[in-house]
Amino acid sequence: MSETTTLNPDPNMQSERDTRTGAPPGGTAASLSIAMAGSGGSGVMTAGNLLLDAAAKAGLYGLMVRTSGPQIRGGEAAALLRLASVQTESLDDGFDLLLAIDWQNINRFADEIPMRPTGVLVGDSDEGEPPAVFLAGGARYFSVPLKKISKAVPGSWTNMVALGVAGALAGIPVEALEEAVRASWKRAETALQANLQALHAGIEAAAGIDGMPRIAAGPAPAGKRWLLSGNEGTGFGALRGGVRFVAAYPITPATEVLEWMAPMLSKVGGTLLQAEDELASINMIVGASYGGVPSLTATAGPGLALMTEGIGLAVGAEVPVVVVDVMRGGPSTGIPAKSEQSDLSFAVSGLHGDAPRLVVAPTSISDCVATTQWAVELAETLQAPAIVLSDQFVGQSRAIVDRPADPGFSAKRLVAEANAPDFKRYRNTESGVSPMAVPGTPGITYTADGLEKNEAGIPSSQARDHYAQLDKRERKLRLHDYGKWWADVEGEGDCAVITFGSVTDVARESIARLAAQGVAVRLVALRLLAPAQPEKLAEALAGVARVLVVEQNHSAQLFRYLRSMYDLPGKPASFHRPGPLPMRPGELAKVILEWKQQ
Repeated sequence: MSETTTLNPDPNMQSERDTRTGAPPGGTAASLSIAMAGSGGSGVMTAGNLLLDAAAKAGLYGLMVRTSGPQIRGGEAAALLRLASVQTESLDDGFDLLLAIDWQNINRFADEIPMRPTGVLVGDSDEGEPPAVFLAGGARYFSVPLKKISKAVPGSWTNMVALGVAGALAGIPVEALEEAVRASWKRAETALQANLQALHAGIEAAAGIDGMPRIAAGPAPAGKRWLLSGNEGTGFGALRGGVRFVAAYPITPATEVLEWMAPMLSKVGGTLLQAEDELASINMIVGASYGGVPSLTATAGPGLALMTEGIGLAVGAEVPVVVVDVMRGGPSTGIPAKSEQSDLSFAVSGLHGDAPRLVVAPTSISDCVATTQWAVELAETLQAPAIVLSDQFVGQSRAIVDRPADPGFSAKRLVAEANAPDFKRYRNTESGVSPMAVPGTPGITYTADGLEKNEAGIPSSQARDHYAQLDKRERKLRLHDYGKWWADVEGEGDCAVITFGSVTDVARESIARLAAQGVAVRLVALRLLAPAQPEKLAEALAGVARVLVVEQNHSAQLFRYLRSMYDLPGKPASFHRPGPLPMRPGELAKVILEWKQQ
Protein backbone atom coordinates (compact mmCIF):
# COMPACT_ATOMS: atom_id res chain seq x y z
CA MET A 1 0.00 0.00 0.00
CA SER A 2 1.09 3.57 -0.65
CA GLU A 3 1.55 6.31 1.90
CA THR A 4 -1.39 8.01 3.54
CA THR A 5 -2.24 11.63 4.25
CA THR A 6 -4.75 12.93 6.79
CA LEU A 7 -6.03 16.48 6.37
CA ASN A 8 -6.77 18.15 9.67
CA PRO A 9 -10.37 19.34 9.87
CA ASP A 10 -11.41 22.69 11.27
CA PRO A 11 -15.06 22.60 12.47
CA ASN A 12 -15.27 26.39 12.26
CA MET A 13 -13.92 26.63 8.73
CA GLN A 14 -16.04 28.84 6.52
CA SER A 15 -15.48 29.89 2.94
CA GLU A 16 -16.44 33.10 1.23
CA ARG A 17 -19.99 33.17 -0.03
CA ASP A 18 -20.38 31.35 -3.30
CA THR A 19 -21.43 33.65 -6.13
CA ARG A 20 -23.71 31.00 -7.61
CA THR A 21 -25.92 30.80 -4.54
CA GLY A 22 -25.41 34.24 -3.06
CA ALA A 23 -26.89 37.61 -3.90
CA PRO A 24 -26.38 41.18 -2.82
CA PRO A 25 -28.76 42.42 -0.11
CA GLY A 26 -32.23 42.87 -1.54
CA GLY A 27 -31.47 40.92 -4.70
CA THR A 28 -32.80 37.62 -5.97
CA ALA A 29 -30.90 34.54 -4.80
CA ALA A 30 -30.67 31.16 -6.50
CA SER A 31 -30.56 29.73 -2.98
CA LEU A 32 -31.63 31.20 0.34
CA SER A 33 -30.83 29.88 3.83
CA ILE A 34 -33.18 30.48 6.77
CA ALA A 35 -32.97 29.36 10.39
CA MET A 36 -36.05 29.44 12.64
CA ALA A 37 -35.24 28.89 16.31
CA GLY A 38 -36.88 28.92 19.72
CA SER A 39 -37.33 27.05 22.96
CA GLY A 40 -39.21 23.78 23.19
CA GLY A 41 -42.92 24.17 22.50
CA SER A 42 -42.51 27.43 20.55
CA GLY A 43 -43.51 25.68 17.32
CA VAL A 44 -40.42 26.38 15.23
CA MET A 45 -40.47 22.90 13.67
CA THR A 46 -44.10 23.35 12.64
CA ALA A 47 -43.32 26.77 11.18
CA GLY A 48 -40.28 25.38 9.38
CA ASN A 49 -42.26 22.52 7.87
CA LEU A 50 -44.98 24.90 6.73
CA LEU A 51 -42.42 27.21 5.14
CA LEU A 52 -40.97 24.24 3.26
CA ASP A 53 -44.48 23.18 2.20
CA ALA A 54 -45.18 26.69 0.95
CA ALA A 55 -41.92 26.72 -1.00
CA ALA A 56 -42.96 23.48 -2.69
CA LYS A 57 -46.32 25.00 -3.63
CA ALA A 58 -44.47 28.01 -5.06
CA GLY A 59 -42.49 25.76 -7.42
CA LEU A 60 -39.24 25.79 -5.44
CA TYR A 61 -36.96 23.05 -4.22
CA GLY A 62 -35.77 23.02 -0.65
CA LEU A 63 -34.35 21.26 2.38
CA MET A 64 -35.18 21.43 6.08
CA VAL A 65 -32.81 20.05 8.70
CA ARG A 66 -33.95 19.56 12.29
CA THR A 67 -31.61 20.30 15.16
CA SER A 68 -32.21 20.30 18.90
CA GLY A 69 -30.38 20.06 22.18
CA PRO A 70 -29.40 16.82 23.93
CA GLN A 71 -32.76 16.48 25.67
CA ILE A 72 -34.44 15.30 22.40
CA ARG A 73 -37.81 16.74 23.51
CA GLY A 74 -38.16 20.18 25.03
CA GLY A 75 -35.29 22.64 25.28
CA GLU A 76 -33.96 24.64 22.36
CA ALA A 77 -34.74 23.67 18.76
CA ALA A 78 -34.12 25.03 15.29
CA ALA A 79 -35.35 24.37 11.77
CA LEU A 80 -32.59 24.99 9.22
CA LEU A 81 -33.90 25.59 5.71
CA ARG A 82 -32.37 26.08 2.32
CA LEU A 83 -34.73 27.12 -0.47
CA ALA A 84 -33.46 26.91 -4.03
CA SER A 85 -34.39 27.02 -7.69
CA VAL A 86 -32.71 23.64 -8.28
CA GLN A 87 -32.84 20.44 -6.27
CA THR A 88 -30.53 20.60 -3.26
CA GLU A 89 -30.05 18.19 -0.37
CA SER A 90 -27.22 19.89 1.51
CA LEU A 91 -27.02 23.02 3.64
CA ASP A 92 -25.19 26.08 2.33
CA ASP A 93 -22.18 27.73 4.00
CA GLY A 94 -24.08 30.38 5.95
CA PHE A 95 -27.55 31.76 6.73
CA ASP A 96 -29.30 34.80 5.30
CA LEU A 97 -31.98 34.94 8.00
CA LEU A 98 -32.20 33.83 11.62
CA LEU A 99 -35.68 34.29 13.05
CA ALA A 100 -35.96 33.53 16.76
CA ILE A 101 -39.31 33.26 18.50
CA ASP A 102 -37.28 33.61 21.71
CA TRP A 103 -33.55 33.65 22.45
CA GLN A 104 -33.55 31.02 25.20
CA ASN A 105 -30.32 28.99 24.78
CA ILE A 106 -30.16 29.85 21.06
CA ASN A 107 -26.47 30.63 21.59
CA ARG A 108 -25.95 26.85 21.69
CA PHE A 109 -26.64 26.82 17.94
CA ALA A 110 -23.93 29.41 17.17
CA ASP A 111 -21.73 26.87 15.36
CA GLU A 112 -24.68 25.34 13.47
CA ILE A 113 -26.12 28.69 12.32
CA PRO A 114 -23.21 30.74 10.94
CA MET A 115 -24.59 34.08 9.79
CA ARG A 116 -23.46 35.69 6.56
CA PRO A 117 -22.07 39.24 6.85
CA THR A 118 -25.14 40.35 4.87
CA GLY A 119 -27.48 38.30 7.07
CA VAL A 120 -30.52 39.48 8.99
CA LEU A 121 -31.63 38.56 12.51
CA VAL A 122 -35.26 38.95 13.50
CA GLY A 123 -36.43 38.44 17.07
CA ASP A 124 -38.76 39.65 19.77
CA SER A 125 -37.00 42.10 22.08
CA ASP A 126 -39.58 41.32 24.75
CA GLU A 127 -38.02 37.84 24.83
CA GLY A 128 -34.45 39.09 25.19
CA GLU A 129 -31.69 40.26 22.89
CA PRO A 130 -29.79 38.17 20.35
CA PRO A 131 -26.46 36.69 21.49
CA ALA A 132 -23.55 38.78 20.28
CA VAL A 133 -22.04 35.80 18.46
CA PHE A 134 -24.71 36.04 15.75
CA LEU A 135 -23.97 39.73 15.15
CA ALA A 136 -20.18 39.52 15.22
CA GLY A 137 -19.81 39.07 11.46
CA GLY A 138 -21.90 42.08 10.48
CA ALA A 139 -25.45 40.70 10.44
CA ARG A 140 -28.16 43.26 11.26
CA TYR A 141 -30.85 42.84 13.91
CA PHE A 142 -34.52 43.83 13.60
CA SER A 143 -36.92 43.55 16.51
CA VAL A 144 -40.49 42.41 15.79
CA PRO A 145 -42.97 41.99 18.70
CA LEU A 146 -44.01 38.49 17.65
CA LYS A 147 -45.88 37.59 20.83
CA LYS A 148 -47.70 40.94 21.08
CA ILE A 149 -48.85 40.56 17.48
CA SER A 150 -50.11 37.06 18.26
CA LYS A 151 -51.92 38.17 21.42
CA ALA A 152 -53.68 40.85 19.40
CA VAL A 153 -55.30 38.05 17.37
CA PRO A 154 -57.22 35.86 19.87
CA GLY A 155 -56.71 32.15 19.27
CA SER A 156 -53.57 32.56 17.16
CA TRP A 157 -50.09 31.21 17.68
CA THR A 158 -46.79 33.07 17.70
CA ASN A 159 -45.19 30.64 15.27
CA MET A 160 -47.78 31.58 12.63
CA VAL A 161 -46.67 35.20 12.95
CA ALA A 162 -43.08 34.01 12.58
CA LEU A 163 -44.08 32.00 9.50
CA GLY A 164 -45.51 35.14 7.92
CA VAL A 165 -42.35 37.13 8.66
CA ALA A 166 -40.01 34.44 7.31
CA GLY A 167 -42.16 33.73 4.26
CA ALA A 168 -42.41 37.39 3.32
CA LEU A 169 -38.68 38.00 3.77
CA ALA A 170 -37.91 34.93 1.65
CA GLY A 171 -40.22 36.09 -1.12
CA ILE A 172 -42.69 33.18 -0.87
CA PRO A 173 -46.07 34.20 -2.39
CA VAL A 174 -48.84 34.84 0.13
CA GLU A 175 -51.09 32.33 -1.64
CA ALA A 176 -48.54 29.55 -1.18
CA LEU A 177 -48.18 30.33 2.54
CA GLU A 178 -51.95 30.32 3.03
CA GLU A 179 -52.35 27.08 1.10
CA ALA A 180 -49.66 25.38 3.20
CA VAL A 181 -51.41 26.39 6.44
CA ARG A 182 -54.83 25.30 5.19
CA ALA A 183 -53.54 21.95 3.93
CA SER A 184 -52.00 21.10 7.29
CA TRP A 185 -54.89 22.27 9.46
CA LYS A 186 -56.79 19.66 11.47
CA ARG A 187 -58.40 21.92 14.08
CA ALA A 188 -61.49 24.08 14.24
CA GLU A 189 -62.22 26.53 11.43
CA THR A 190 -62.21 29.46 13.88
CA ALA A 191 -58.65 28.62 14.91
CA LEU A 192 -57.63 28.36 11.26
CA GLN A 193 -58.99 31.82 10.50
CA ALA A 194 -57.27 33.29 13.55
CA ASN A 195 -53.92 31.86 12.49
CA LEU A 196 -54.34 32.96 8.89
CA GLN A 197 -54.87 36.43 10.31
CA ALA A 198 -51.68 36.02 12.38
CA LEU A 199 -49.85 34.89 9.22
CA HIS A 200 -50.89 38.10 7.44
CA ALA A 201 -49.88 40.15 10.47
CA GLY A 202 -46.42 38.63 10.25
CA ILE A 203 -46.24 39.41 6.54
CA GLU A 204 -47.10 43.04 7.29
CA ALA A 205 -44.50 43.20 10.08
CA ALA A 206 -41.81 42.08 7.63
CA ALA A 207 -42.43 45.12 5.44
CA GLY A 208 -40.15 47.26 7.59
CA ILE A 209 -37.18 44.92 7.21
CA ASP A 210 -34.98 45.67 4.22
CA GLY A 211 -31.83 44.30 2.66
CA MET A 212 -32.85 40.64 2.58
CA PRO A 213 -32.30 38.70 -0.64
CA ARG A 214 -35.42 36.95 -1.93
CA ILE A 215 -35.84 33.62 -3.65
CA ALA A 216 -37.68 33.78 -6.97
CA ALA A 217 -40.71 31.49 -7.04
CA GLY A 218 -40.29 28.83 -9.69
CA PRO A 219 -42.57 27.87 -12.54
CA ALA A 220 -45.06 25.06 -12.16
CA PRO A 221 -43.06 21.80 -11.96
CA ALA A 222 -42.89 19.91 -15.25
CA GLY A 223 -43.06 16.60 -13.39
CA LYS A 224 -44.26 15.51 -9.99
CA ARG A 225 -42.23 16.51 -6.97
CA TRP A 226 -42.18 14.86 -3.58
CA LEU A 227 -41.71 16.40 -0.16
CA LEU A 228 -40.35 13.67 2.07
CA SER A 229 -37.90 12.87 4.82
CA GLY A 230 -35.25 10.20 4.49
CA ASN A 231 -37.01 8.09 7.12
CA GLU A 232 -40.25 8.27 5.13
CA GLY A 233 -38.35 7.41 1.96
CA THR A 234 -36.80 4.44 3.74
CA GLY A 235 -40.22 3.18 4.75
CA PHE A 236 -41.63 3.64 1.26
CA GLY A 237 -38.65 1.90 -0.34
CA ALA A 238 -39.08 -1.03 2.04
CA LEU A 239 -42.76 -1.41 1.13
CA ARG A 240 -42.07 -1.10 -2.58
CA GLY A 241 -39.35 -3.72 -2.22
CA GLY A 242 -41.78 -6.19 -0.67
CA VAL A 243 -41.40 -5.87 3.12
CA ARG A 244 -44.60 -6.97 4.85
CA PHE A 245 -43.49 -7.43 8.47
CA VAL A 246 -41.70 -4.97 10.74
CA ALA A 247 -40.73 -5.46 14.37
CA ALA A 248 -38.85 -2.67 16.12
CA TYR A 249 -38.31 -0.72 19.30
CA PRO A 250 -38.48 3.10 19.00
CA ILE A 251 -35.19 4.97 19.12
CA THR A 252 -34.04 8.41 17.97
CA PRO A 253 -33.48 9.16 15.10
CA ALA A 254 -35.08 6.06 13.50
CA THR A 255 -38.54 6.22 15.07
CA GLU A 256 -40.16 8.04 12.15
CA VAL A 257 -39.45 5.03 9.91
CA LEU A 258 -41.73 3.01 12.16
CA GLU A 259 -44.32 5.76 12.61
CA TRP A 260 -44.65 6.12 8.84
CA MET A 261 -44.70 2.39 8.13
CA ALA A 262 -47.25 1.40 10.79
CA PRO A 263 -50.37 2.68 8.96
CA MET A 264 -48.92 2.07 5.50
CA LEU A 265 -48.16 -1.59 6.16
CA SER A 266 -51.77 -2.24 7.11
CA LYS A 267 -52.86 -0.87 3.74
CA VAL A 268 -50.85 -3.53 1.90
CA GLY A 269 -51.71 -6.42 4.19
CA GLY A 270 -48.58 -6.19 6.33
CA THR A 271 -47.99 -5.89 10.05
CA LEU A 272 -45.83 -3.75 12.35
CA LEU A 273 -45.18 -4.92 15.90
CA GLN A 274 -43.53 -2.77 18.55
CA ALA A 275 -41.25 -5.18 20.37
CA GLU A 276 -40.14 -4.90 23.98
CA ASP A 277 -36.53 -4.26 22.98
CA GLU A 278 -34.03 -4.55 20.15
CA LEU A 279 -33.12 -8.16 20.93
CA ALA A 280 -36.74 -9.18 20.50
CA SER A 281 -37.02 -7.06 17.34
CA ILE A 282 -34.21 -8.76 15.45
CA ASN A 283 -35.32 -12.26 16.45
CA MET A 284 -38.91 -11.51 15.49
CA ILE A 285 -37.94 -10.47 11.97
CA VAL A 286 -35.63 -13.49 11.61
CA GLY A 287 -38.60 -15.68 12.54
CA ALA A 288 -41.02 -13.90 10.23
CA SER A 289 -38.60 -14.09 7.33
CA TYR A 290 -37.94 -17.77 8.01
CA GLY A 291 -41.70 -18.12 7.65
CA GLY A 292 -41.52 -16.61 4.16
CA VAL A 293 -42.37 -12.93 4.78
CA PRO A 294 -39.81 -10.23 3.81
CA SER A 295 -39.04 -8.44 7.08
CA LEU A 296 -37.32 -5.32 8.42
CA THR A 297 -36.36 -3.53 11.59
CA ALA A 298 -35.13 0.04 12.08
CA THR A 299 -32.85 1.26 14.83
CA ALA A 300 -29.86 3.47 15.68
CA GLY A 301 -26.34 2.61 16.88
CA PRO A 302 -27.19 1.45 20.43
CA GLY A 303 -29.94 -0.80 19.07
CA LEU A 304 -27.71 -2.20 16.33
CA ALA A 305 -25.19 -3.20 19.00
CA LEU A 306 -27.89 -5.24 20.75
CA MET A 307 -28.92 -6.92 17.50
CA THR A 308 -25.55 -8.39 16.59
CA GLU A 309 -26.19 -11.95 17.75
CA GLY A 310 -29.53 -12.02 15.95
CA ILE A 311 -27.92 -10.71 12.76
CA GLY A 312 -25.28 -13.43 13.11
CA LEU A 313 -28.08 -15.99 13.35
CA ALA A 314 -29.51 -14.64 10.08
CA VAL A 315 -26.06 -15.04 8.48
CA GLY A 316 -25.59 -18.61 9.70
CA ALA A 317 -29.16 -19.75 8.99
CA GLU A 318 -29.18 -17.83 5.67
CA VAL A 319 -32.38 -15.96 6.49
CA PRO A 320 -32.90 -12.65 4.64
CA VAL A 321 -33.58 -9.61 6.86
CA VAL A 322 -33.15 -5.85 6.47
CA VAL A 323 -31.81 -3.78 9.36
CA VAL A 324 -31.97 0.01 8.96
CA ASP A 325 -29.46 1.88 11.12
CA VAL A 326 -30.11 5.64 11.24
CA MET A 327 -26.70 6.65 12.60
CA ARG A 328 -26.25 9.28 15.28
CA GLY A 329 -23.39 10.62 17.39
CA GLY A 330 -21.78 8.06 19.65
CA PRO A 331 -20.48 6.14 21.51
CA SER A 332 -23.08 4.80 23.94
CA THR A 333 -26.09 7.15 24.11
CA GLY A 334 -23.88 9.80 22.52
CA ILE A 335 -25.74 12.66 20.84
CA PRO A 336 -29.11 11.16 19.86
CA ALA A 337 -30.46 14.05 17.78
CA LYS A 338 -27.31 14.85 15.79
CA SER A 339 -25.82 13.18 12.73
CA GLU A 340 -22.59 11.22 12.47
CA GLN A 341 -21.32 8.43 10.19
CA SER A 342 -19.67 6.55 13.04
CA ASP A 343 -21.32 3.10 12.82
CA LEU A 344 -19.58 2.14 9.57
CA SER A 345 -16.83 0.00 11.08
CA PHE A 346 -19.36 -1.80 13.26
CA ALA A 347 -21.70 -2.43 10.33
CA VAL A 348 -19.05 -3.94 8.04
CA SER A 349 -17.03 -5.79 10.70
CA GLY A 350 -19.02 -5.94 13.92
CA LEU A 351 -20.30 -9.54 14.02
CA HIS A 352 -18.53 -12.42 15.72
CA GLY A 353 -17.09 -15.17 13.55
CA ASP A 354 -16.73 -14.96 9.79
CA ALA A 355 -20.14 -13.46 9.06
CA PRO A 356 -20.47 -11.90 5.59
CA ARG A 357 -23.34 -9.46 5.28
CA LEU A 358 -24.60 -6.76 2.93
CA VAL A 359 -24.11 -3.11 3.89
CA VAL A 360 -25.61 -0.35 1.74
CA ALA A 361 -25.92 3.40 2.29
CA PRO A 362 -28.35 5.86 0.64
CA THR A 363 -26.51 8.80 -0.90
CA SER A 364 -29.24 11.36 -0.16
CA ILE A 365 -32.73 11.88 1.25
CA SER A 366 -34.36 11.01 -2.05
CA ASP A 367 -32.04 8.03 -2.55
CA CYS A 368 -33.37 6.41 0.63
CA VAL A 369 -36.28 5.10 -1.45
CA ALA A 370 -34.26 3.22 -4.07
CA THR A 371 -31.46 2.11 -1.75
CA THR A 372 -33.81 0.56 0.80
CA GLN A 373 -35.79 -1.06 -1.99
CA TRP A 374 -32.51 -2.45 -3.35
CA ALA A 375 -31.52 -3.70 0.12
CA VAL A 376 -34.72 -5.74 0.30
CA GLU A 377 -34.05 -7.28 -3.11
CA LEU A 378 -30.44 -8.09 -2.22
CA ALA A 379 -31.39 -9.64 1.11
CA GLU A 380 -34.10 -11.78 -0.45
CA THR A 381 -32.05 -12.79 -3.50
CA LEU A 382 -28.90 -13.65 -1.55
CA GLN A 383 -30.63 -14.96 1.59
CA ALA A 384 -28.51 -12.75 3.82
CA PRO A 385 -28.96 -9.83 6.22
CA ALA A 386 -28.68 -6.37 4.68
CA ILE A 387 -27.79 -3.36 6.84
CA VAL A 388 -28.93 0.03 5.51
CA LEU A 389 -26.67 2.78 6.88
CA SER A 390 -28.72 5.96 6.94
CA ASP A 391 -27.98 8.80 9.37
CA GLN A 392 -29.80 11.52 11.30
CA PHE A 393 -29.17 14.19 8.66
CA VAL A 394 -30.64 12.05 5.90
CA GLY A 395 -33.31 10.40 8.06
CA GLN A 396 -34.89 13.35 9.81
CA SER A 397 -34.38 16.08 7.21
CA ARG A 398 -37.11 16.87 4.71
CA ALA A 399 -36.56 17.84 1.10
CA ILE A 400 -38.51 18.88 -1.98
CA VAL A 401 -37.23 16.59 -4.72
CA ASP A 402 -38.15 15.40 -8.17
CA ARG A 403 -40.16 12.22 -7.90
CA PRO A 404 -37.64 9.36 -7.53
CA ALA A 405 -37.86 6.87 -10.37
CA ASP A 406 -38.82 3.30 -9.50
CA PRO A 407 -35.71 1.19 -10.22
CA GLY A 408 -37.85 -1.94 -10.32
CA PHE A 409 -36.20 -3.79 -7.44
CA SER A 410 -38.42 -6.45 -5.86
CA ALA A 411 -38.10 -9.46 -3.58
CA LYS A 412 -36.83 -12.52 -5.47
CA ARG A 413 -36.40 -15.31 -2.95
CA LEU A 414 -35.49 -18.74 -4.33
CA VAL A 415 -38.08 -21.10 -2.82
CA ALA A 416 -38.09 -24.89 -3.04
CA GLU A 417 -41.09 -26.70 -4.47
CA ALA A 418 -43.10 -29.21 -2.44
CA ASN A 419 -41.67 -32.72 -2.28
CA ALA A 420 -38.50 -31.62 -4.11
CA PRO A 421 -36.31 -34.70 -4.54
CA ASP A 422 -33.13 -34.84 -2.44
CA PHE A 423 -33.87 -31.46 -0.87
CA LYS A 424 -30.89 -30.03 0.97
CA ARG A 425 -31.51 -26.56 2.35
CA TYR A 426 -27.82 -25.64 2.50
CA ARG A 427 -26.71 -27.36 -0.67
CA ASN A 428 -23.30 -26.02 -1.71
CA THR A 429 -24.34 -24.64 -5.10
CA GLU A 430 -22.09 -22.92 -7.59
CA SER A 431 -23.70 -19.52 -6.89
CA GLY A 432 -23.84 -20.15 -3.14
CA VAL A 433 -27.61 -19.61 -3.13
CA SER A 434 -29.76 -22.66 -2.35
CA PRO A 435 -33.58 -22.93 -2.33
CA MET A 436 -35.35 -22.12 0.94
CA ALA A 437 -38.34 -24.06 2.18
CA VAL A 438 -41.40 -22.26 3.49
CA PRO A 439 -42.40 -23.96 6.77
CA GLY A 440 -45.27 -26.36 6.26
CA THR A 441 -44.46 -27.15 2.64
CA PRO A 442 -44.74 -30.96 2.27
CA GLY A 443 -41.57 -32.99 1.89
CA ILE A 444 -38.96 -30.28 2.45
CA THR A 445 -38.65 -29.75 6.17
CA TYR A 446 -35.31 -28.76 7.65
CA THR A 447 -33.70 -27.36 10.78
CA ALA A 448 -32.53 -23.73 10.80
CA ASP A 449 -30.49 -22.61 13.80
CA GLY A 450 -27.21 -20.95 14.67
CA LEU A 451 -25.09 -24.10 14.78
CA GLU A 452 -22.79 -24.96 11.92
CA LYS A 453 -24.33 -27.62 9.71
CA ASN A 454 -23.96 -29.84 6.72
CA GLU A 455 -25.82 -29.38 3.46
CA ALA A 456 -28.95 -31.02 4.85
CA GLY A 457 -29.05 -28.66 7.83
CA ILE A 458 -27.95 -31.24 10.38
CA PRO A 459 -25.66 -29.68 13.02
CA SER A 460 -22.02 -30.58 12.39
CA SER A 461 -18.61 -29.78 13.85
CA GLN A 462 -16.76 -31.46 11.01
CA ALA A 463 -14.07 -29.31 9.44
CA ARG A 464 -15.18 -30.09 5.90
CA ASP A 465 -18.74 -28.94 6.61
CA HIS A 466 -17.56 -25.75 8.30
CA TYR A 467 -15.22 -24.90 5.42
CA ALA A 468 -17.90 -25.63 2.84
CA GLN A 469 -20.56 -23.49 4.53
CA LEU A 470 -18.15 -20.62 5.18
CA ASP A 471 -17.20 -20.64 1.50
CA LYS A 472 -20.86 -20.86 0.44
CA ARG A 473 -21.95 -17.86 2.53
CA GLU A 474 -19.02 -15.77 1.33
CA ARG A 475 -19.28 -16.84 -2.30
CA LYS A 476 -22.91 -15.90 -2.84
CA LEU A 477 -22.22 -12.28 -1.86
CA ARG A 478 -18.94 -12.07 -3.74
CA LEU A 479 -20.20 -13.49 -7.05
CA HIS A 480 -23.44 -11.53 -7.25
CA ASP A 481 -23.64 -8.88 -9.98
CA TYR A 482 -24.55 -5.62 -8.22
CA GLY A 483 -24.78 -3.70 -11.48
CA LYS A 484 -24.51 0.07 -11.66
CA TRP A 485 -26.09 0.65 -8.25
CA TRP A 486 -22.93 -0.08 -6.27
CA ALA A 487 -21.90 3.62 -6.53
CA ASP A 488 -22.54 6.95 -8.26
CA VAL A 489 -19.50 7.81 -10.37
CA GLU A 490 -19.48 11.36 -11.73
CA GLY A 491 -17.07 13.76 -13.41
CA GLU A 492 -13.57 13.53 -14.81
CA GLY A 493 -10.06 14.39 -13.72
CA ASP A 494 -7.01 12.68 -12.29
CA CYS A 495 -8.10 13.34 -8.69
CA ALA A 496 -11.13 11.72 -7.09
CA VAL A 497 -13.20 12.19 -3.93
CA ILE A 498 -14.63 9.00 -2.43
CA THR A 499 -17.48 9.33 0.06
CA PHE A 500 -20.81 7.85 1.15
CA GLY A 501 -24.13 8.74 2.73
CA SER A 502 -25.17 12.27 3.64
CA VAL A 503 -21.79 13.75 2.73
CA THR A 504 -22.45 12.90 -0.93
CA ASP A 505 -24.48 16.00 -1.82
CA VAL A 506 -22.03 18.24 0.02
CA ALA A 507 -19.21 16.72 -2.03
CA ARG A 508 -21.24 16.98 -5.23
CA GLU A 509 -21.88 20.71 -4.71
CA SER A 510 -18.26 21.34 -3.70
CA ILE A 511 -17.02 19.64 -6.86
CA ALA A 512 -19.51 21.63 -8.96
CA ARG A 513 -18.20 24.88 -7.47
CA LEU A 514 -14.65 23.85 -8.27
CA ALA A 515 -15.66 22.87 -11.81
CA ALA A 516 -17.00 26.39 -12.30
CA GLN A 517 -13.46 27.59 -11.48
CA GLY A 518 -11.95 25.17 -13.99
CA VAL A 519 -10.86 22.60 -11.40
CA ALA A 520 -11.79 19.02 -12.39
CA VAL A 521 -12.46 16.43 -9.68
CA ARG A 522 -14.12 13.04 -10.00
CA LEU A 523 -16.73 11.85 -7.46
CA VAL A 524 -17.27 8.25 -6.35
CA ALA A 525 -20.19 8.02 -3.90
CA LEU A 526 -20.35 4.47 -2.58
CA ARG A 527 -23.79 2.91 -2.15
CA LEU A 528 -22.59 -0.69 -1.64
CA LEU A 529 -20.10 -0.76 1.23
CA ALA A 530 -19.99 -4.53 1.76
CA PRO A 531 -19.07 -6.76 0.12
CA ALA A 532 -16.14 -4.82 -1.33
CA GLN A 533 -16.05 -4.33 -5.10
CA PRO A 534 -12.34 -4.01 -6.01
CA GLU A 535 -12.81 -4.46 -9.75
CA LYS A 536 -15.61 -1.91 -9.97
CA LEU A 537 -13.72 0.66 -7.91
CA ALA A 538 -10.60 0.14 -10.00
CA GLU A 539 -12.67 0.82 -13.12
CA ALA A 540 -14.23 3.92 -11.55
CA LEU A 541 -10.76 5.24 -10.65
CA ALA A 542 -9.15 4.51 -14.01
CA GLY A 543 -6.78 7.39 -14.80
CA VAL A 544 -6.95 8.74 -11.24
CA ALA A 545 -3.59 9.46 -9.62
CA ARG A 546 -4.82 10.51 -6.16
CA VAL A 547 -7.91 10.03 -3.98
CA LEU A 548 -9.37 11.94 -1.05
CA VAL A 549 -11.75 10.04 1.23
CA VAL A 550 -14.34 12.29 2.89
CA GLU A 551 -16.57 11.23 5.79
CA GLN A 552 -18.20 12.46 9.00
CA ASN A 553 -16.64 10.59 11.89
CA HIS A 554 -13.67 11.01 14.19
CA SER A 555 -11.57 7.96 13.30
CA ALA A 556 -11.69 7.93 9.46
CA GLN A 557 -13.64 4.68 9.39
CA LEU A 558 -14.34 4.67 5.64
CA PHE A 559 -10.73 5.56 4.88
CA ARG A 560 -9.41 2.71 7.03
CA TYR A 561 -11.93 0.27 5.55
CA LEU A 562 -11.04 1.22 1.98
CA ARG A 563 -7.33 0.91 2.75
CA SER A 564 -7.92 -2.60 4.05
CA MET A 565 -10.03 -3.76 1.09
CA TYR A 566 -8.71 -1.83 -1.92
CA ASP A 567 -5.42 -0.78 -3.48
CA LEU A 568 -6.05 2.95 -3.73
CA PRO A 569 -3.93 4.90 -6.21
CA GLY A 570 -1.21 7.37 -5.30
CA LYS A 571 -0.95 8.73 -1.80
CA PRO A 572 -4.51 8.41 -0.41
CA ALA A 573 -5.66 11.30 1.77
CA SER A 574 -8.40 11.53 4.37
CA PHE A 575 -10.63 14.41 5.37
CA HIS A 576 -12.84 13.47 8.27
CA ARG A 577 -14.43 15.07 11.28
CA PRO A 578 -17.23 13.96 13.58
CA GLY A 579 -20.65 15.49 14.03
CA PRO A 580 -22.66 17.23 15.21
CA LEU A 581 -21.79 20.03 12.76
CA PRO A 582 -22.77 19.16 9.18
CA MET A 583 -20.15 19.57 6.49
CA ARG A 584 -20.60 22.60 4.24
CA PRO A 585 -19.90 22.84 0.49
CA GLY A 586 -17.55 25.83 0.83
CA GLU A 587 -15.60 24.15 3.60
CA LEU A 588 -15.11 20.97 1.57
CA ALA A 589 -14.32 22.85 -1.65
CA LYS A 590 -11.51 24.64 0.19
CA VAL A 591 -10.19 21.34 1.55
CA ILE A 592 -10.27 19.71 -1.90
CA LEU A 593 -8.52 22.66 -3.54
CA GLU A 594 -5.77 22.72 -0.91
CA TRP A 595 -5.34 18.95 -1.27
CA LYS A 596 -5.05 19.18 -5.06
CA GLN A 597 -2.40 21.89 -4.73
CA GLN A 598 -0.20 19.88 -2.35
